Amino acid sequence: MHAAPPATLARHNTPESRRGILRRATILGALSLIGLGAGPASAGDHKPARIRELRVFTSGGFTAAFAVLAAQYERETGIHIVTERGPSMGETPQAIPNRLARHEAADIVILARSGLDKLAAQHTVVPATVTDLGLSKIAVAVRAGAPLPDIATPEAVRKTLLHATSIAWSDSASGFYIQTVMLDRLGIADQVRPKGRMIPATPVGEIVARGEAELGFQQLSELKPVKGIRIVGLLPETLQKVTPFSAGVVAYSTNPNEALALIAYLASPRAYSIIRDSGLEPASQKVHP
Repeated sequence: MHAAPPATLARHNTPESRRGILRRATILGALSLIGLGAGPASAGDHKPARIRELRVFTSGGFTAAFAVLAAQYERETGIHIVTERGPSMGETPQAIPNRLARHEAADIVILARSGLDKLAAQHTVVPATVTDLGLSKIAVAVRAGAPLPDIATPEAVRKTLLHATSIAWSDSASGFYIQTVMLDRLGIADQVRPKGRMIPATPVGEIVARGEAELGFQQLSELKPVKGIRIVGLLPETLQKVTPFSAGVVAYSTNPNEALALIAYLASPRAYSIIRDSGLEPASQKVHP
């Protein structure tokens, strides 16, 4: 049996208004806990009473930003962060929802918002702690040295997809959108789906870099770190799918207060420049029921 989180994190049945107040209070309390409420702190201000270890599951879209922020947070607090990566959805054993279903040790989950909402509905993640961190857009990539296709307009994207010999997209939020929504919207699903494939648990950019797909579609933040590819650009706005990446405290976490403090750090203005550098935009902080 796993210990339940403190009462302040476990009130799943409160009305929406009270839940909004609770989330604001817990985030503000977490900021105060690590001294983030009033700008940069002087050396020595972030000494925790005990050194702890936090385990974080994060999906690809926020991975690059989190790597930098986690290292920064470790330096400031002395809390060691163990990061485990995996898809935000899908059937592979590495998919984060499947790992949580096995009750693998975890304190925080960072996922595409749609995936995190499902976990919150199941109370695998504490609903009151769910916080949007970054907004991600879908980009297109080709192998380094390959001609750049035209993706400036929806019609250009349509022609590029029809002419491509092979296409790859992820088995996460962006890939599901392309396969189930965008191709139908463009009226080319029957022609393109047979030559496209969903890539499980591997960055799409790596498939493109190896020459196994002519075109690759994935979140910009997931394509940017990959060597051997060239990013053509973002999908046009009328075809674009913006995916929030969000964090929440795992219901069976043994360090819920420290986990909440880390989420507050990731959502604070001190993280914004790093989030932008990774290819995301900082999310506006809304209270979600």
